[in-house]
Amino acid sequence: MAIEVDIRPIVGALPPHVHSLAIEARREGYRFIDRLIDEWFDGSNRFDRDGECLLMAFAGEAPVGIGGLSAEPTIADALRMRRFYVHPSVRGQGIGRMLADALIDQARQATTLLTVHSGSEDASAFWQALGFQPHLGNGYSHLLRFD
Repeated sequence: MAIEVDIRPIVGALPPHVHSLAIEARREGYRFIDRLIDEWFDGSNRFDRDGECLLMAFAGEAPVGIGGLSAEPTIADALRMRRFYVHPSVRGQGIGRMLADALIDQARQATTLLTVHSGSEDASAFWQALGFQPHLGNGYSHLLRFD
C-alpha cells in the first residue's frame, strides 16, 4: 500500500518536526540536517532568497523527508539542491522522487541550472535517474540544466 505524502513549503518558523529527521540522520552518520537547523536559527540560511525554498514531506503529520534550494555559491544565477533527506523507514517508496521533483519544479521557475552534491553511489544513481549529469565542481557532483 502506497503512503500518502503531503509536501509543504517551510516558511517563517522551522517546524519542530525537523528535529526527528535530524535525530534519524545522525543515527546514519549524517549531520547536514543539524546544519540546516543551526543555519536557520542563526539566520545564515533560511531558504528565503530569490528562487530558494525549503520543502518538507509528511505522511499524515509525521515528517518523512526534507530538502531545499539555495543559491549556488560557485555559479552565478544557479541554485543548489541541498539538505535533502528521506527517512530510512520510507525509502524506496517514491517519496524522495516526489520531493526532488517538487524542488526541481521550483528551481525550473527561477534558474536554468541546478546543482547537487551526491554523497554516495546510491545517491548518485538517484540524481542521475532524475536527469542530473555527473560534473565535479566546487562543492557539487551533478548538474541539471533546464532548456
